[in-house]
Amino acid sequence: MTTIISVIIPVFNGEKTIKETVDSVLNQTFTQFELIIINADSTDSTLEIISQIQDSRIKIFSYPQANVAVNRNRGFHHSIGEFITFIDADDLWTPDKLEAQYNALLENPKAAVVYSWTKCIDENGKSLSITWPRVQWTGDVYEKFLLFDFIGSGSNAMIRRNALEVTGLFNESLSNAQDSDMWIRLAASYDFIVVPQPQILYRISPISMSSDFVGFEKSALQIITRAYNHPKAASFQHLKHHSIANLYKYLSYKSLNVPPGKQKTLQVLKVLIKSITTDLKLIKKPIIYKAFLKLLAMTLLPPEWAKSLFNKFPKFANTSTFLGYGKTP
Repeated sequence: MTTIISVIIPVFNGEKTIKETVDSVLNQTFTQFELIIINADSTDSTLEIISQIQDSRIKIFSYPQANVAVNRNRGFHHSIGEFITFIDADDLWTPDKLEAQYNALLENPKAAVVYSWTKCIDENGKSLSITWPRVQWTGDVYEKFLLFDFIGSGSNAMIRRNALEVTGLFNESLSNAQDSDMWIRLAASYDFIVVPQPQILYRISPISMSSDFVGFEKSALQIITRAYNHPKAASFQHLKHHSIANLYKYLSYKSLNVPPGKQKTLQVLKVLIKSITTDLKLIKKPIIYKAFLKLLAMTLLPPEWAKSLFNKFPKFANTSTFLGYGKTP
């Protein structure tokens, strides 16, 4: 069977979710793919689990531990497909993801990248109220990416192989947001197309939500700086402060949507203040005061009390509107 699409999964200690993720790939309606799994020196039962899955399309490679950019690049070097797509070891796809995206690229030969919509799920696979914007931006989307990464994760896009070869692979020097960096570099040269269907199930856990958002801030600022230094951005310089404002809105949302007791209060306070200083209009919006009250409750109340309060008043606890969704402040 001819391999048309290469699917790449980087994994490190993914024993809790890797089987479900692999199954969501193997159950695709489009079958002409190879599944390359890069095991990054897992110390749990990950390798044992994936080794027991019997499917001739699966190719397993083990390497020393490294960041996700390195492991995605390792997978690419083993791939042979004309089209490349990635999925993280805790995310899922709907069964028609590959088929719909592949057909979209066939029908739009000028496009090099196709993306779908995303639904968020929790650790148990249950749908969350957290939503990612369902935009339908196509063609030249560079200006959109300057303001907001609307693709949302590395588990989404399908890319023509030759576009990756020309643009270059994932930036291994970045500690975070390597996928956002990839999308904006591709957008500088290629058109995008969308499949307007929720096909990516993006798993959010307390660990992922409370991850190193200081490192994310550093990487994102580097990406913004490089993007605005690109010749493509010459006419978009007036948007740079909006890009930075949207970054801090996202960081505020991310840092506040962790279980009570897991927040890093001083870091949250810092990004909230940055959100205000980069977008003074927030002072007039109730959301900023709700955010400070939520942080106060999370800091002063015992975690169980705070959790009970947020469950009783979910609208008070919801700060997801901090996410700028690509709009200027």
